Amino acid sequence: MNGVVRTLQKMQAELEKTGHAVKLISPDLYGSIPCPTYPEIRLALVRPGAVGAEIAGFRPDAVHLATEGPLCLAARRWCLRSGLPFTTAYHTHFPDYVARRTGLPASWFWRYIRWFHGPASAVLVSTRSVRQQLRAHGIAQVRAWGRGVDLAAFTPQAVPPAFFADLPRPIQLYVGRVAIEKNLEAFLSSRRPGSKVVVGDGPARAALERAYPHAHFPGAMFGEALAGAYAGADVFVFPSRTDTFGLVMIEALACGTPVAAYPVTGPVDIVTPETGALAGNLDEAIAAALLCDRAACAAYGRTFTWESSARDFLSGLHAIGRERMDSAA
Repeated sequence: MNGVVRTLQKMQAELEKTGHAVKLISPDLYGSIPCPTYPEIRLALVRPGAVGAEIAGFRPDAVHLATEGPLCLAARRWCLRSGLPFTTAYHTHFPDYVARRTGLPASWFWRYIRWFHGPASAVLVSTRSVRQQLRAHGIAQVRAWGRGVDLAAFTPQAVPPAFFADLPRPIQLYVGRVAIEKNLEAFLSSRRPGSKVVVGDGPARAALERAYPHAHFPGAMFGEALAGAYAGADVFVFPSRTDTFGLVMIEALACGTPVAAYPVTGPVDIVTPETGALAGNLDEAIAAALLCDRAACAAYGRTFTWESSARDFLSGLHAIGRERMDSAA
């Protein structure tokens, strides 16, 4: 479970709510292997023809490739062979992410990004700064696709976890994958007094628990429990430098909790002076964010809806046309 998966789940629900039929072709349908250095992610082992048969059998009006992994590579190849248009999405700073895990230059992986997204009718991206970055790397056909919050669940009235009552204030919260690319060491080594809470799980959790014994690692939370963690915190800290958006930031804001982050892609497109603080020094960002008005944060957070996100998604799709689909099938 991560931001990409949650976004796709919400898109499916919103599209079906308005009468669209959605077929999700995902790695659980095929044999798979664990991703090197990230075993929680499974990489599908599949031939283009097998994916093509699934697409052709559904006879879709549009095809969207969600990620740059093996399954979408197979779908991409089949669509190109069949002459069918498709859209893609750029969810993560893949070159920076892989560079951190391999130690190789990010420029090497930008070549792959340009190759993968080059034939797409449109590349759907979440923020203006990501659109600018892709254009700077030679990917011109970018379209806006915003994100949303479940406003029924994420509210300032959510009940905080019981253990928050015993923690020294201010409570500084992180929510998300506990992995190297999230830069959690920067948060956990910050010098602000109070309590640090890391909600989530991932491959780096055990090592971080050993290295930072005074931090609190309650594990993954969902639904009402997660909303309560957001609402009960004094500041939400987002130390990542590689995310393109960060759903957790707008969820925290909807619960009335200000955001502290670095001035990088994602936070610069979301956080305003009234709803958080951005600084090259995370301690400074946390201190400034703690002064923000929580009511203003909640009001701003409510402007992000999954309904508007689904409208963005639909407007970015490329209609195939029935004759072209019939010929491909």
